[in-house]
Amino acid sequence: MPLEFLTPTYMVQSIYDLSVPELKAHGITTVLTDLDNTLLAWNNPEGTPELRQWLAELRQGGIELVVISNNTNKRVAKAVAPLQVDYVAWSLKPLPRGIDYVLKKHHLNPHEVIMVGDQLLTDVWAAHLAGVRSVLVKPLIESDMWQSWLNRRIEKQAKKVIFKEHPNLKWEKSLREHTNH
Repeated sequence: MPLEFLTPTYMVQSIYDLSVPELKAHGITTVLTDLDNTLLAWNNPEGTPELRQWLAELRQGGIELVVISNNTNKRVAKAVAPLQVDYVAWSLKPLPRGIDYVLKKHHLNPHEVIMVGDQLLTDVWAAHLAGVRSVLVKPLIESDMWQSWLNRRIEKQAKKVIFKEHPNLKWEKSLREHTNH
């Protein structure tokens, strides 16, 4: 199948569609997430009350969240400090380096982990290279940091191929796996 390495395991509207009961039903103990335009809008580094509520629900449910970002340590550390979550900066996605580091550091089985992000060419590809399930979310805002512009252009073409090959792959409000028929 063409572009399988860019085909997300799941597609949900936003991170807030990932509920604790549903994550547990899928055997998820750890959620890895991209930072910009997935967890935080790149132009709103403070986050939202909805984000804080979701993080509190994950903690209460015993699910760990770790940010995996290509951004600098200074940028990521500042962004996640108020959220009190662990992170890996300079992860070099689509290389699986950051995900592999978390898997080893926390002694995690890849089947217990999902990688959530808003980009096929970084987040989804890195997840598949690391052997973890991927969740594509819609970007929090339409405008991107300038570095993402080229990725978005390439992704637009890749999505046409992926959606043609996987007609059941659609934006969901829950973790529903697509079928390849």
